[in-house]
Formats: sequence, structure tokens, C-alpha cells
Amino acid sequence: MGLVRKTALALGLLALAVPALAQDAGRVRQIVVQGTQRVEVETVKSYMAIAEGDPYNSDRVDRSLKALFNTGLFADVAIRREGEALVVRVVENPIINRIAYEGNKRVKDEELQQETQLRPRVVYTRTKVQNDVKRMLDLYRRQGRFAATVEPKIIQLEQNRVDLAYEINEGEPTYVKRINFVGNKFYSDSRLREVLSTKEERWYRFLSSDDTYDPDRLTYDRELLRRYYLKQGYADFRVISGVAELTPDREGFFVTFTVEEGDRYRFGTSDIKANLKDLDPEQLKAHLVSEQGAWYNADQVENIVQALTDAVGTKGYAFVDVKPQVQRDRENKVVNITYEIQEGPRVYVERIDITGNVRTLDQVIRREFRLVEGDAFNTAKLRRSRQRIKDLAFFEKVEVNNVPSETAPDKTVIKVDVAERSTGELMFGVGWSTQAGPLVEASLRERNLLGKGQDVKVSGSLGTRRNAAEFSFTEPYFLDRQLAAGFDVFAITRKMQKESSYDSNATGFALRTGYHIHEHLRQDLKYMLRRDQVENIKSTASTYIREQEGSSVTSSVQQTLLWDYRDSRIEPTEGYYIRLNNELAGLGGTQQFLRNNLGGGRFFPIDEGVVFSLTGNAGFMNGWGDNKIRITERYYLGGETLRGFETMGVSPRDKGSHDALGGLWQYYGSAQLKFPLGLPQELGFAGQVFTDFGSIGETESYPTVSNINQASSIRASVGAGVSWKSPMGPVSVDLALPVLKESFDKDELFRFSFGTRF
Repeated sequence: MGLVRKTALALGLLALAVPALAQDAGRVRQIVVQGTQRVEVETVKSYMAIAEGDPYNSDRVDRSLKALFNTGLFADVAIRREGEALVVRVVENPIINRIAYEGNKRVKDEELQQETQLRPRVVYTRTKVQNDVKRMLDLYRRQGRFAATVEPKIIQLEQNRVDLAYEINEGEPTYVKRINFVGNKFYSDSRLREVLSTKEERWYRFLSSDDTYDPDRLTYDRELLRRYYLKQGYADFRVISGVAELTPDREGFFVTFTVEEGDRYRFGTSDIKANLKDLDPEQLKAHLVSEQGAWYNADQVENIVQALTDAVGTKGYAFVDVKPQVQRDRENKVVNITYEIQEGPRVYVERIDITGNVRTLDQVIRREFRLVEGDAFNTAKLRRSRQRIKDLAFFEKVEVNNVPSETAPDKTVIKVDVAERSTGELMFGVGWSTQAGPLVEASLRERNLLGKGQDVKVSGSLGTRRNAAEFSFTEPYFLDRQLAAGFDVFAITRKMQKESSYDSNATGFALRTGYHIHEHLRQDLKYMLRRDQVENIKSTASTYIREQEGSSVTSSVQQTLLWDYRDSRIEPTEGYYIRLNNELAGLGGTQQFLRNNLGGGRFFPIDEGVVFSLTGNAGFMNGWGDNKIRITERYYLGGETLRGFETMGVSPRDKGSHDALGGLWQYYGSAQLKFPLGLPQELGFAGQVFTDFGSIGETESYPTVSNINQASSIRASVGAGVSWKSPMGPVSVDLALPVLKESFDKDELFRFSFGTRF
């Protein structure tokens, strides 16, 4: 019985196989391609999985059909069998003749072209058009225009060509009407709104897009909130949700953040645990800068991790992993941290891949890396490299990540993705200041010339009291080394009739170079050759000024050392800097002197947006030879250096003409408290109260000392002011009252400047 069943099963399978064998029987003697216009017949055959002379196989015919569709060259493909021939009928996709954008006003054609992939003389496919439409809609949504629509239109042309037109309705921008917070107790809604990059719609934000809804920006805002709370000591903080809801009229969004603040912690004990052989933790404790009892600050912890990683790396440990082990004492509200230093995985950098840079050369990005191919991978150096690339200010987006290598388990690949921004600057400004009077300024600058990272600038200004023209060029990596080099050519005219009864012209050039000794210490060297002309001297001018009528040549070398530990060079809130400058003139020319200047400052954060600063400067110069130091080289106080006094208002002065003659030594300083005025932060308003002090004097003896008013006594002033970062340039107003002065000093109660960039 079993034998009979097996025989019947075999016969059944054979019966099923016979039709299939009959279907695939025979060979393909010929492949006939029909419908081609631009594509060669042999090109069509090359994509097929079956060739002439092969046995006919329905599976291979099906794969050939899919392969031809996947090329994107054809709108339709059909394959049929006619006897021993295989007929392939294709309908080619058209070629795009021209692409046009219609209806776009807010977004330029060039920006849309950068977002789309289709180009003229490229094969048209519906899939590519749909993808490009999606990219354009994403571009509009990033600008807050969620009502925008894009409709592609096809215009048929002869020779299987088409014109592609995108009909765009940009719609109205979708603004953020209100931002709410749920769960916040320690900080008000208004304070947290200042932390976010997204802003509520206001009339004064017409020059900004921060008040338009952008889901990507909302994600970034969640991170900003988290970082803000962790910096203030809220170690348990988390953002539960961030939701955007359309308003009932569908013309805007309500944004709501739900947060859980938790308790506020202080720093407890900090210790180091080293699991590396011959590494003494005591040698590293100087890097534990967090103070016990101070509010916990996650940013400070991150800085300590990086400092420890760098310090251990300098001791010869290439593979290091520093992990802060955080222990919360919830009863006493303190955070105890143990920085555990252990050997990290032995991973090497296989290669660095860079994408997204269209104009900027790869070399410009690579030279900012603290890692190169073959180096031991180091997370701290990778973070530092990312920051250095961002500091170039050439890119809107910088993403630096590492992924495992596909070739070896002990190697990693660093991937860099950037999005370039415009680095050209055309600036035109009109302004007025107490010092320079009315002025017009224009400048053209390119900070990334030819994609090489070079900086070139041409500028000029016209004013009633100062005219200037300048050309400068800087190569940040001269001879492919970490050595900046550049030159300046300048011509400056100053009208000093009010202060000292003369005008001056200065023309010349300078050669300069600079380099970092380490991250916080920089040295700059400079050679300058300048010709000064003192002219248009009043008949009533001081005898000492009339004696200097004519020209002089200064040939000098300078060096500057800058120790900079500020958190920002533009608007520091904490840290300090020290600057030492020395200038030696006398390498040719007619001037012979040595000038020394020492300056510095310390910044103390008092509260959010409140910064107290102490700054000062001291200078001394002396000359040798037959020629005295000219009036154009001397020190003067007043104006920006000593508020409450006119520009050059504090100086040795001729008793008869009251002309300022300048001094050969000076010092000045300022104590200032800067604070917000309670207005929205993006308006750029800030207030300050200050006290300035200083003095100036002369070491050379004038021919007739009785004709000179001079005193080495200290001068001082107190005052208050308001500054505004306006769209047209910085505006500042200061009111200062001298409290210590000499009778021959010239004071100034009110000082105003607008639009000046000098």
C-alpha cells in the first residue's frame, strides 16, 4: 500500500511540472527592442537578466522587467514572447528642457534649486518630481509657512522633451501665538521664554523668523531647556513633552512645554578614581574646579571631564575614558561626583569623511581637526574639533560623529556633515558719534575666499572728522601650518582742529603673523611702516605743535601676547584676559621709541544677564635720539577710555592755546555692572552703571614748563548708560559726571554713538 501511494505522489508532481517545463522550453534566439529614441538598444539589453541564446525562463524575464523600470529611463516597459524572439517594448521618460518656479517671492529661485535634484537635460520621472516637491515644502515649513503648496506642471515639447513648472503658493507665515509652560515653579514663564530660540509673535520681530513655527527648532528648544536647568543645579530636570497645537483659526500655533523641575542641588565632594597604571590622581585634582557648596552645574562637569581627558592624554595615555559617577544625596540636596578614569577601548581613526561642503575645500575643514587618520580615537578631541569647525563661522550646520568601521573592529570612521552659509559681507552704514561726528562707512568682505578660508576685506569711511580706506588680507594657515599671516594697507585722515589745532594724514602698510602657543595663549607679531603728515596747523596753535609740522616715518615691530580665558571674546560673562603689547620703532624711519602696554580684565557673572567687570590698561613709552616722540604717537585719555571727559580731554595741555599735547605714560580702568532692562532679550537692550578712572603724564621736559598744564593726579567719573544692538548697528548712550578732575581738563556729560564700527 505504501508503494502505491509513493508512486501516485510522484506521478502528480510530474503532472504539475510538465506545463512549467513547456512554458520555459526553448531558447531565446533574438531580443527585439522597440520604442527607443535616445537610449541605445544595446543599453537596454545590458540591463536585462536574460540574453540572446539563453534558455527562456519566466523568472529571469520578470527580473529583467523590474531592472529596466529601476533605471528611471522608462515610463513603461512590456516584455512578450513571439516564437523564439523576445520583444521588449519601452516608452522612454522625457528629457527636462527647462525648470521654472512661479509664484515664489519669499524664497529665491537659487534657494529652491539647491533643494531640488532635477535639473535641465536630466530624465524626468514622477518619483523625482514628488521628492522635489516634498523638499520645497520642507524648505517653506522651516521658514514657518505651513500653508505653502507646490503644484508641478508638465508642458510637452517635441522630441520627447518637457518643460517642468512648479506653481507655488507660499501662503501666509504660521506664527507662534503663545508659548506656555506647565510644571515650572522656580522660574517664571517669561524667564523660560528667554531661554528658547522660538519666540512669540510680536510686531518688533519683523526682521526675524524666530516667531514662526518650526518643528526642528522646537526639538532644539527642549535641549535648551534641559541645559539651562542642569546649569542652574536642577539635576533631576526633564522635559516631559513639547506640543504644538494649531489655533482655532488655523493661522498660528500654541506651544506648550510640560516640565518636571525636581530639586535644586549643590556640589558636594569631588574626587578622582584612576584605574590606570602609574597614574597618580593627586596630580590631576587641580582640574576639579567645582566648589563644594556651589550650585551644581552640568556644563562645569563636562568641562572638567574634557580637562581631565586632555591632562591624562598629555601623560602618554592614548586610550582614556573619563566617566563622572554622579551620586545624589536627595536628603541634603548635594551631588557628589567621582571622576572615574579608566582605559578606553583601543580604537583608531580609519578615515575622516566630509560631506556637504560645496565651495569650502576639504583641507580647510581637516586642518581644524585635533585628530588625523591613524590617531588613537579620543572623544574630547572630537568635541574640540567640532567646536573649532563651528568657530570658523563658514557653516550653518556642523555635525561630527563617529561610526564603527566596516573593515576592522578596532577602527572608527569620523563623518562630518556641514551646510555652508554665505561668508561674503557687503556693509553700508550711516551714523554719528560724539568722537567722529557724522560718518558714512562701506566695506566688502569675504571670509572664505575661493573656499580656502582666506579673509579679504576692503573698507572705507567718510566723515567730518575722520576719513579712512583700508585693504587687508589674512591667510589663517600660512604654508599649511598653524600660522596666520596677512597684511594691511591703509590711508587715514584725522581732523584734530578741535583738540589740538592740526590735521594729520597717515599712510602705510603692515605685515603680521600670529599663532597659538596653546588653546588660551596666543602671540601676534607685526611689522609696520607708516608715514605721518601733520598739516593745516592753526596760527594760534601751541609752539610745540607748530614745531612738528611736516612728515615723519615710523618703522616699528610689535609683539602681542594674549592670555584669554573668557567664555566669549565678543560678550564675555565670566573669565579673564591679560594682554601684553610691546612696540619698538627705530628700524629705519625717523621715529625712535619703545612703547609698552599691559591690559586685562576680569568678568564675574552675578545673575542671569548681570555681569560685573573690572578692566584696566597701563602704558609707558620713551624715546631716544635727536627727535622727540611726535604728537601723533603719544597717549591721550578721554572719550571711550575715560567716560565723562571729551576725546583727548585728559592730557598735558598748552596754557595759551589749550591744545592737547599728549603724554608718555598713562593708566586707566573701569568697574562696570551690566544688566538687562526687563525688555525681550532679542531686542538687544542692556543697561550699565560704571565708574572710570585714569591719569596721564609726561616724562620729557618741555622747553618751557611754565607754559604747560599737566598733573599726574587721578581723574575719575561715575555714570550710567544704555546700549542697543539695533538692526542698523550698535547704539550707545552714556551719561557720566567727572568727580575728580583738573581745571584744564575738558569734560563731557553726554556721549552718544550710532552706527559707527571703528
